[in-house]
Amino acid sequence: MSRYVCDENMCTGCMACKDICSQGAIAVIDSVKHYNAVIDENKCIECGKCGKVCQNASEPVVSKPVIWHQGWSKNQDTHESSTSGGLAAEIEKEFIRNGGAVCSCTFEDGRFKFRVVRSVEEVGIFRGSKYVKSNPTGVYREIKTLLERGEKVLFLGLPCQVAAVKKYCDAPNLYAVDIICHGTPSPSVLEHFLHSSGIDINDVSTISFRVKDYSRISDNAIRFAVPGIRDYYSYCFGKALDYTENCYICRYARLERVSDLTLGDAWGSELPVEVRKKGVSVALCQTPKGEKLLNNENLELMPIDLEKVLKANPQLSHPSKKPENWNSIMNDISNGIKLKKIIRKNYPKLYYKNILKTILNKVGLYPRKKTRMNPIFLTIEKERI
Repeated sequence: MSRYVCDENMCTGCMACKDICSQGAIAVIDSVKHYNAVIDENKCIECGKCGKVCQNASEPVVSKPVIWHQGWSKNQDTHESSTSGGLAAEIEKEFIRNGGAVCSCTFEDGRFKFRVVRSVEEVGIFRGSKYVKSNPTGVYREIKTLLERGEKVLFLGLPCQVAAVKKYCDAPNLYAVDIICHGTPSPSVLEHFLHSSGIDINDVSTISFRVKDYSRISDNAIRFAVPGIRDYYSYCFGKALDYTENCYICRYARLERVSDLTLGDAWGSELPVEVRKKGVSVALCQTPKGEKLLNNENLELMPIDLEKVLKANPQLSHPSKKPENWNSIMNDISNGIKLKKIIRKNYPKLYYKNILKTILNKVGLYPRKKTRMNPIFLTIEKERI
């Protein structure tokens, strides 16, 4: 067989190819603009296995949602501690109670990676949004081994990662949940932002990119912006300024999904504001497996208008739009220029407006507003000594 060649502009960084390569011929290359796999021609034996698991080698297998709900966990602690309504955490716990294993992304040792857990107590390590690319290397082989043993596995990840795990080891006992995704930056962008603040990501124990109540910051955490103002990492993420190139041509940003169940924020919900402030999730169900996951007595579910969900969630219709100055921004990041200076150069009105807001906030003249457009805080909590 001939050597498979993957287009780096399309590569999602799912790393299924790296897992399946028996020769160790594939490496993960993070160039800020791309986070992709590269084949070492000297090690490659041209077996073609990487092409068989590559999402770009064929069209994704997708299905339209057949059921859609909004809701939250009936468990108050789970609901309050979750980024949104806590559906993911409750589904994970119930799956484990029924004898299955759960695999999802967590932050450990300065890296965003995937782990398989088997106890309800461990589910908490998956909590929270991750506004950065993760690396699933190694987990595909582990999942395949579990499935071959006849065990049930629930995988939760981004749509591209779900597509990868299904190509690598799809089986009747594999359940897949994808998270609605806007796009993601390379880990180098986050590391660059932290480094510019004098923080080594390897010294960090936990990272929170988002909280429902923006004043709920732990007492030993570092907050990069005053309440009501976005930090510059969050601003770049929210405005889709620094995603890897493949995200702007994503094949999974559509209503048709690759998973059994899709979860996200219930933007477009018409529930009272007081209810939405507590966190409400949306669930789009594509398959009988997805329905089975939602058949959970610990979930409070109710109908939601799908048209309103689509209108409020453009990533369910098309990928994020690539900014015209994307190359310039990414080159500046690659050259070590601080995000603060990049925003000042490219968006001076926003930069100086935020400076003014920060000053007014500190003197009590600019109270934060509790609306959807509030900033997302990036918080970091170092290990207690």
